[in-house]
Amino acid sequence: MTDRSPSTGDAVVAADRIRVAIADDQELIRSAVAVMIEAQADLELVAEASDGAALLSAARAHRLDVVLMDIRMPRLDGIEATRRLVLEHPRTRVLVLTTYDLDEYVFAAVRAGASGFLTKDASSEELAAAIRAVHRGDAVLAPRATASLVEFVARAPQRHDAESLLAPLTARERDVLQELLTGAANDVIAERLYMTVNTAKTHIASILAKLGLPDRVHVVIWAYEHGLAR
Repeated sequence: MTDRSPSTGDAVVAADRIRVAIADDQELIRSAVAVMIEAQADLELVAEASDGAALLSAARAHRLDVVLMDIRMPRLDGIEATRRLVLEHPRTRVLVLTTYDLDEYVFAAVRAGASGFLTKDASSEELAAAIRAVHRGDAVLAPRATASLVEFVARAPQRHDAESLLAPLTARERDVLQELLTGAANDVIAERLYMTVNTAKTHIASILAKLGLPDRVHVVIWAYEHGLAR
């Protein structure tokens, strides 16, 4: 594991940066990501890890905002590392980096708590934008993989008592939930439901809190797993 904590003199400058760590067993990938992050004024690479176990150690030693997680790693793979990380550090977001965007292992990582994924051939701009997105609570998912993700999590869903599951939500939050399940962006939801974008964001934040879910992707997964969406 490589510790990249800033020196004391850099502490004030780094205070508002998004604190990032990467877990990947390929040194070349870690080096490339490090170069990209160092070129972004609002991002800071705090630690590098060659496997999931080392990443968890880094998370206990540092405050991490976003973790870039590989799936196939020695000792502890990215799926189990993600599961443990979000349990121990629920405010830390996980963004999976993968070679194949339709890999079922990636979908398993999303179900374990990852906030989305990108392929390793993503551009520097795409990766930086994805880090910022998951940090602010959004999800990142390659559009062409959305249908496959839904199919993966929706296999033989069991019908649950919808009224009981939705009981914590207000009527307006249920309206917003239905729009979330269509994949609509915040501005589209606001337009469809005749509300401001800020009001839509407030409702979404409330839905996530009441359902105990980290982001929009997991709202979709939750709905399909409980038979509330088809």
